[in-house]
Amino acid sequence: MKPLSHPDRDELSLVSVLYALGDPIRLKIVQQLAQEGEKACGALSCATPKSTLSHHFRLLREAGIIHSRKSGTHYINTLRRSDLDDRFPHLLDVILAALESN
Repeated sequence: MKPLSHPDRDELSLVSVLYALGDPIRLKIVQQLAQEGEKACGALSCATPKSTLSHHFRLLREAGIIHSRKSGTHYINTLRRSDLDDRFPHLLDVILAALESN
């Protein structure tokens, strides 16, 4: 199996990050990871088919928002908060605050 690719911090693109965050399911995933820390794909509370979730996790990973690592038969996902904050200061804070207020 081919290893998962993750962009370096300096390769993070604002357009890619905003596009990835432009979907309610992906926003919910990011919100849960921000609140609860690292999680396996199946441990997130999302009533979405597994194949659809895989697509959303891939987009979040390719945009540099999450880091995914294989652990046994599961993928563990972590929010790349420090990389996002270094590259786009306060962007994630503003988005998460807006989600909390809705």
